[in-house]
Amino acid sequence: MKVTFILPAIGKKPGQHYIRTWQTMEPLTISTLKALTPGHVETEFFDDRIELVDYETTTDLVAISVEIYTARRAYMIAARFRARGVLVILGGYHTTLNPEEAAEHADSILTGNAEGVWAGILDDLATGTLQARYRGGPEFKDVLPDRSIFAGKKYSKMGVVETGRGCNFGCEFCAITAFHKARYYRKTVEQVVADVKHARDAGKTIFFFADDNIVADQNYAIELFQALTPLKIQWTGQGTLTMARNDELLYWMAKSGCKVILIGYESLSEANLKQMNKAWSAKLGEVDHLTEKIHKVGMNIYATFVFGFDDDSRELYDRTVDFALKHRFYFAAFNHLLTLPGTDIYSRLLSEGKIIQDKWWLSPDYRYGDITFTHPTFTPQQLTAECRRARKRFYSLPNIFLRSGAALRRSKSLWLYGLYWYLNLKLQEEVDGKLGLPMGDGLDEMPK
Repeated sequence: MKVTFILPAIGKKPGQHYIRTWQTMEPLTISTLKALTPGHVETEFFDDRIELVDYETTTDLVAISVEIYTARRAYMIAARFRARGVLVILGGYHTTLNPEEAAEHADSILTGNAEGVWAGILDDLATGTLQARYRGGPEFKDVLPDRSIFAGKKYSKMGVVETGRGCNFGCEFCAITAFHKARYYRKTVEQVVADVKHARDAGKTIFFFADDNIVADQNYAIELFQALTPLKIQWTGQGTLTMARNDELLYWMAKSGCKVILIGYESLSEANLKQMNKAWSAKLGEVDHLTEKIHKVGMNIYATFVFGFDDDSRELYDRTVDFALKHRFYFAAFNHLLTLPGTDIYSRLLSEGKIIQDKWWLSPDYRYGDITFTHPTFTPQQLTAECRRARKRFYSLPNIFLRSGAALRRSKSLWLYGLYWYLNLKLQEEVDGKLGLPMGDGLDEMPK
């Protein structure tokens, strides 16, 4: 029996390479599924971002992980295999939040986590009784990702490790909150340490903890960081600004090797934070103070902001970029609000009649960066332009140079300093490279 795993790309502009910063890390979902697959089952993996999919491969089941931006292309890929009579199962966040839609494009769908049900799926496949739907729970299985499935593929030296899933906050726009029902599920410290050692033995030299909020449980996080400290690794992850209120947490976080932490500032408007259900975040009066506390312990910040909430204005956007430059952030993202199906904000805007392009993720006319809702101040085109303007300013060569000294001073690492320059220049180049990217381009017409 043979299973073929596929990770779809978003889309590709004809004649151009895929976005480099979207293809560097190994996909943890695939190595976890490989580890859950019994040894007698043959497996193969096609990463659509970096290689061609072999649509003529002989296989018993094609398993595709689907995200919002890759849904259209995933369905196209599924159609190619199903036309040959090959069974297809779809899973992932988008499938879980939109099961009825996904079911139209597959022989079977998996919602939720795979750990508790993948073995049963393969048993059903072997007996010819594959079910139309499988539902996984929130549980973890003590299994180390099997990275052997990535052999021969040119990924970065960064090892992707997971300490938990979900987040205990209820941000209105967040698909992670919708998927996990605003809950956080953690692995044991022993599991995480074992995974780090396993990845290090496989040649990984720096680590990305893929959790959406690695400090969701601060007592657990301190225990984890204490256990990681003797390993003398360097790592990056995602957290919240409020973690800086906990001095012990910050100390152990830095001591364990954290060099860059992604923090969702989202907005400098209190009205916007309240609207997105993020009033729990740091009050604006302490944002500067907490930011500096993180920098003082030697950690750089990848700051993210969302443009598109009701209190936005051009003055706010200018002030946001000023703020990002003042703090010399390692990276910053200025993204437009995304109306993700299954999230609270999608339901709210749909009920208010503000969605102007329903099911945009399936539209052949949709392009990356397009706005799918009405805003009280900006037209969709103006809002896209404001995001671009903010990115161009932050990633201008003079401002990359302006921020570079702080990056070196905080990390005290020539390797990370070199990475700073490489990625900032790549992000500068990709500001316009991402805009206008079609969903699913490069394949046949999307199936009806």
